Amino acid sequence: MCQSAALLSFSGEEAVERYGDTVYRLAYAKTGSKTDADDIFQEVFFRYLRAKPVFEGEEHAKAWFLRVTLNCTKSFWSSSFRRRTAPLDESIPVEDHPEEGVMESYLKQLPETYRAVIHLFYYEDLTTAQIAALLKRREVTVRVQLTRARQMLKDMMERDEAHEGF
Repeated sequence: MCQSAALLSFSGEEAVERYGDTVYRLAYAKTGSKTDADDIFQEVFFRYLRAKPVFEGEEHAKAWFLRVTLNCTKSFWSSSFRRRTAPLDESIPVEDHPEEGVMESYLKQLPETYRAVIHLFYYEDLTTAQIAALLKRREVTVRVQLTRARQMLKDMMERDEAHEGF
């Protein structure tokens, strides 16, 4: 007996409540800027309200929001406006968990491609196969990027520990 999956649809408020953190964190991981992440966040939910998609399940909904966030980020990086602006320093301390602020500063130093795979793997709990599908890359490429990103983070931390010893 074949059961059909329940279709999901959310109001704008429900969508923001369910996926807002995910969208914002991914946008921030891709841009490294709170202001730019805010802009991408707004664009993703504007597209959601315009498209009014119906999802086949929770995983389909999450995948849709991740894909649209990645697309908006790609558009952001290629926009002519972006090429004409200079970034502002956004060194806003994280007060509740200082260790998160330290890790955030290391992650900001990674190239955008590596930040994205680290974010999707560790913060969104996606498998390398799911990340590969989202980013339209081969799974082996994602694994290599994760390995390189981890090594870069390790090197940065070791370098800073060595400097603290002096």
